[in-house]
Amino acid sequence: MQHAAVARERAPEGARRLPGWLAQTLLILRKDLLIEARTGEVVVTSGFFAVLVVVLASLSLFGGPASARLVASGVIWLSITFAAVLALGKSWQREREESALDGLLVAPLAPSSVFAGKLLGVLLFLLIISVVVIPLTALFFSLDLTSYGFGLALIALGALPGVAAAGTLFGAMTVRTGARDLILAIVLFPLVSPTLLAAVAATRELFGGTPLGELGDYFRLMGVFDLVFVAGGVGLFGTLVER
Repeated sequence: MQHAAVARERAPEGARRLPGWLAQTLLILRKDLLIEARTGEVVVTSGFFAVLVVVLASLSLFGGPASARLVASGVIWLSITFAAVLALGKSWQREREESALDGLLVAPLAPSSVFAGKLLGVLLFLLIISVVVIPLTALFFSLDLTSYGFGLALIALGALPGVAAAGTLFGAMTVRTGARDLILAIVLFPLVSPTLLAAVAATRELFGGTPLGELGDYFRLMGVFDLVFVAGGVGLFGTLVER
């Protein structure tokens, strides 16, 4: 015990232990949240775009109570997916400015923690947008949110992590390209189509009166998609963003 105490006393005063992986992830998340709190550009811009999609869809596609449930399920997830592309573009644009991404990569941070922090930030932004989009869609399409709200929340929690993970991974790949928003949309939509279709189908079944217990296949499909892209991003992010 005495030797350990002496060793600690002799350690250089300026030496600091690097934060662990979780602490690094939370640092990246905190950075994004502080920037968003000051500017509001991701949530405000993406949220307004998603609301605009819902309004336009309700004006052009609403055909009465008979078709409201079928149309609303697609409107919810298309508006959220379109908003996700815009949110991802804005999020990674910050890292492009003044070579901020290069600064993150040369910092003593694990690349996987950078990915995880960005993923959590994008996921939080998408959840906030969903909180706006889902009630608004229910209002325009005359849906009883008290009956479907819990089920929609579970579907969102199942679908959005995969969308955020895929978008974060490929958003980092396109951050240095000129037409990054267009390329991201072209790449992202085919990749998220399995979870998007599962979310739309599960929402449609929910609106049709199917109990949550009978939607297990859709949740399993979304869970597999989430796992694949989260694990792939954690493992491949560092390699994909290298120059």
